[in-house]
Amino acid sequence: MTDELVWPLEKLSALRLGRRLAVEAPATGSERRAFVDITPGAVERDAEALREGWTQRSTARSFRVEHREYDAELLDGFDYDVGATLLRSADAANELELLTVLREWQLSPHQFQYAWDTSDPQ
Repeated sequence: MTDELVWPLEKLSALRLGRRLAVEAPATGSERRAFVDITPGAVERDAEALREGWTQRSTARSFRVEHREYDAELLDGFDYDVGATLLRSADAANELELLTVLREWQLSPHQFQYAWDTSDPQ
């Protein structure tokens, strides 16, 4: 496996803690903006951890990968989802399958950022 298909440690830790990652992707037009985001699935102890004020770290999470496109003018407002389009999506049962999805979509784990550090409105 090349370095391009290995997660930076801090991003892998974020996924294992259930944190969403995102990257801006090419859009279909200049008036559009697109993002690919990875949303980790919940694990059994997440609810208990939340009630107790901590975060469950798990290597057994599944993942949802979605490529969405938005109207660039609406991106910063409350109506960012008006005219939004889901371009493609995939489910990955584990971290290895997640890397397979990224390879198929020609994305590198190194491209992803914490979702709050991007303009992704989700």
